[in-house]
Amino acid sequence: MAEGKLRERAAQNPGTAHLKEELEKYVEARLQVMLKGVGERMGSGARRLGEAHLGRPHLGSLASHTTHALLDKAKEATSKRHTQATEGGVGKGLTIIEDIDVGVPVREAYDQWTQFREFGRFAKGVVDVQQKDDVTTEWQVKVAKASRRWHGTITEQVPDERIAWTSEGEKATTKGVVTFHPLGENLTKVLLVLQYFPKGVVEKTGSLVRAQGRRARLDLKLYRTFVMMRGEATGGWRGEIREGEVVRGPEEAEEEEEEDQYEEEDEEEEDEDDYDEEDEDDEAEDEDADEGEAYEDDEEEAPR
Repeated sequence: MAEGKLRERAAQNPGTAHLKEELEKYVEARLQVMLKGVGERMGSGARRLGEAHLGRPHLGSLASHTTHALLDKAKEATSKRHTQATEGGVGKGLTIIEDIDVGVPVREAYDQWTQFREFGRFAKGVVDVQQKDDVTTEWQVKVAKASRRWHGTITEQVPDERIAWTSEGEKATTKGVVTFHPLGENLTKVLLVLQYFPKGVVEKTGSLVRAQGRRARLDLKLYRTFVMMRGEATGGWRGEIREGEVVRGPEEAEEEEEEDQYEEEDEEEEDEDDYDEEDEDDEAEDEDADEGEAYEDDEEEAPR
């Protein structure tokens, strides 16, 4: 009986609907990766798994079971795919899927990731990052005792949602995307997907390829520590990039955000004015009613 009431209250809570919506987006993002690299059968099975969990009202177990189930299936599938590729000598590359929960609002999580020159402050092995323009970066990274350089190009960037890029180096080519999923006012899930294509024979050995996955996990944890200890981002680039081209600059984006903020404030003021007018009308009605009662009392007391 009590459990039924709890489920009913959870279903009616607006926060429940919002969390469910964000979890569905997160699950869909994982499924897109799995469908692309693993196959339709694995993707449809994971989709049914996600839908089954999302239908439950228990939010804690919902988030935990869905995330871990998809994570395990994705990692297992990509691991098998890599093993088959390396054993056959084809070298198709490795898909790395990692995620982490960060205790800051989605805007802070996203804004910090856009500050590429700050990666050297927390990411392991990053020596220097140069931002050539809005879509081009140059990276210098230390791997073991070797120094590596690569050229990065941002292909897509949507504020508070996703950043996609490609990078080209002497030893490997990488494609990556990071997406941001708000789970609460101060909680954001960050999903990182990397496709790593080694070039040299040494780079294709299992130990070095697996090291890329360990580095991605470590860097996500260091990123979380950095942004949570600060409580806010060191900066933020709020422009928008589509197909490698800037379609909306940061100044334009800031102007639009300010306009949206002004509109919200105006709506709030109008709501307050309407509320005040309703209060005044109610008070006037109460005064008229009191005057009417007083008049009736006077008539009753007057001598006939």
